[in-house]
Parts: sequence; structure tokens; C-alpha cells
Amino acid sequence: MAQAKDENFPVASRVLRPDHRRHLLAVYGFARLVDDIGDEAAGDRLAQLDAVQADVERIYAGRDPELAVLRPLRGTVAETDLPADPLLALIEANRQDQRVRRYATYDDLVAYCRLSADPVGRIVLYIFGRADEQRFVWSDQICTALQIVEHLQDVAEDLGKDRIYLPAEDMARFGVAETDLKAPSAGSDLRKLVAFEAARATNLLRAGAPLIDSLSGRERLAVAGFAAGGRAAIAAIAAADHDVLGQRPRPGKAGLLRELVRVLARKR
Repeated sequence: MAQAKDENFPVASRVLRPDHRRHLLAVYGFARLVDDIGDEAAGDRLAQLDAVQADVERIYAGRDPELAVLRPLRGTVAETDLPADPLLALIEANRQDQRVRRYATYDDLVAYCRLSADPVGRIVLYIFGRADEQRFVWSDQICTALQIVEHLQDVAEDLGKDRIYLPAEDMARFGVAETDLKAPSAGSDLRKLVAFEAARATNLLRAGAPLIDSLSGRERLAVAGFAAGGRAAIAAIAAADHDVLGQRPRPGKAGLLRELVRVLARKR
């Protein structure tokens, strides 16, 4: 839970109502646990993910989960009418991470994001009481963009786990081989590929921007903060000349604030 404050995209902004903040932190505890199992756990990761799913099923059966970090989630489910599907999708994304380590096409990567990223935005909308099909479409676009951006920031780290989230078809198009990802700094071809994927993320953020306009007050500011975090990360990648191997490009507070102002000032 202490990691929440260090995330790229604030998970429980102080601008939110206390109950919204409490629910978001409850979900964060669940999602962080699932990701840490999928990325770092010793032993049988699939069995451990099955154990988390069993606890989620206990919650929806009206019982307390066995894992302490999931106990706050029971109150969130009861108070927000949050369905099980997005929670189970996040578990399934981490199961997929154990089986799939390369993505042939961009469409394959987007399908993965439907499990690993899009459910988070839908959960936020349920917590805000703003869940509907049109908002889901916009939210999915923003969340897929944020996932792509994180993949770009983490190319070297992911390769250390024998995972590559750059689509193979795009690597071939730009003449990038897997061995190029092991270099201490990115070559020109890899930089071009990163710029191409960053432009895709930018377009998705633009497509999802009407979600921000559909909200008001604190909820609008919080979701604008998520989008601004993505834009600021893209700007940080560009400022590093799209070299994502030398160091992990991360936006500073000034960059985040600048992008938040731009998002909020955007013409409707």
C-alpha cells in the first residue's frame, strides 16, 4: 500500500471525496497484490492467483476474504455495486503474463490491455457512480493508452522478466531486433519505434478525452489527472529523445501540472 504514492498516475488523489479515496485504495491493494504475484512471487504463481480469485469469490458470496489486504474490498463492493468482472479480468491478465511473453500484433497487445488496464478505468467509474457504456468506451481508450505508455517506460525492466510488449510486427517494420533491447541505450531504429507507439498512445488519450468532459467537480479533476499523467509520461519519453533503455523516463511534478492544465483547458 505504501507504493500507491509512487505510481505514475495517482490512485487516490487528495481532491477526491474521502469515501472515493478509500474505495480506490481498497482496489489498489487488490491490484497491487495481483500484479506483484504475477511479476515477483516465488513458487506457483498460477496457484497463488487462483487463491486470490477464491477470495474475490468469497467477497461476492457475502463472506470475508482470507487475505487481509482484500478485506477493505468487501466494503467497496457493497457500497459501489462493483461487479466481479473487472476484478477477475485483472487476475486473468496476470495469468496471461505467465503464458504469453511476446505479442505478435498491435491488436494482440490491445486485447491484453482489455484485461490488464481497461478494467481499472471501469472500476473507477463504478466507484464514482458514473458507469455507463459510452463512458466505458472512452475510459478503455484512456486506460489502454496509459498501459502502452508504461510498457514503453519499462522496456528494459520487462525484458529482464523475459517479456516484450512492443508488437513484433512493429519491431520488424522498424528493423528492431530483440537483441537491440539489451543495449545500454536505444539505437535510432528503436527510438523511432518508441516514438511511433507513443503517438498511438497520444491518439488514444485524445479519443478518450470526452470522458473528462462528461464528468464534473472532483471526479472530472481526478480523471483529468490520470490523462495528464499519461501525457506527461509521453512528454518525458520525448524529452529523453525516446531512449527508454538508458533510464526510465518519468515526468516531474512540473510536467504533471502543466499537462493537467492543458487537459482541463482543452476545448470541449
